[in-house]
Amino acid sequence: MSKIENYLHGTFCWSELCSHNWKEGKAFYTSLFNWGYDDQPIGENLYYTMLQKQGDDIAAMYEMDQEQVTAGVPSYWLAYITVDNVDECALKAKSLGAEIIAGPHDVMDAGRILMIKDPGGATVALWQGSAHKGCKRVEELNTPYWYEMATRDTKVSKDFYCSLLGWQSETKPMDNMQYTLFLVNGKPIAGMLEMTKEWPADIPAHWMIYFAVENCDTAIKKAVELGGQVCVPATDVPDVGRFCVICDPQGAVFSVIQPDMLSSSLA
Repeated sequence: MSKIENYLHGTFCWSELCSHNWKEGKAFYTSLFNWGYDDQPIGENLYYTMLQKQGDDIAAMYEMDQEQVTAGVPSYWLAYITVDNVDECALKAKSLGAEIIAGPHDVMDAGRILMIKDPGGATVALWQGSAHKGCKRVEELNTPYWYEMATRDTKVSKDFYCSLLGWQSETKPMDNMQYTLFLVNGKPIAGMLEMTKEWPADIPAHWMIYFAVENCDTAIKKAVELGGQVCVPATDVPDVGRFCVICDPQGAVFSVIQPDMLSSSLA
């Protein structure tokens, strides 16, 4: 078990689900990952739900507003990256070609947020935490474990994030493709792969969130029983682990991974 109270600039700190159906989405994920929850009222019959492992906040979810649903916005997971100064990052991100979607603005006393669409088209949030720093547990089963960018222009995406956040990068062959690792202080914190012509044209660039599980195949079976669909079947990656991409019953996409480096004793 590894609890965390603070995050370094440039590291991923939070994962948040915006769902077409908050009630059904909550039932799916709490059953799949054996999570608890804390529903925090944010309006009439609206809640920001803290998803928890043994009482510790590890992710969150809320219901998408009807206007976005009507506009055809799919349910989605959003990744958050810790930064020292959101306002400075907003100016820099814009100068580097990003689109500002929302912010910077305060989220009560929790922190200050900025949501951007990067030059490659992927959406991500930048977070300057105050009362709320982020996920309380890392490198454990049933918690966010890895963040991976899929983009159609790896050079543009790499240059953007390395310039904005000070990430280092290294690219190496992996499973018949080139895979880029992003690092903070020499430690890998995220990855990136190129979306080739085999990818459907309607899938935009995106950040994928991987949740660590004890057994990938068991998690897949349970997700399907709960109404999820398999997007990418269970696949083994040498020296990494076994993963699968899943679409939840409300349409949000995420991955589960059985990491080679994570002992099941951490459950």
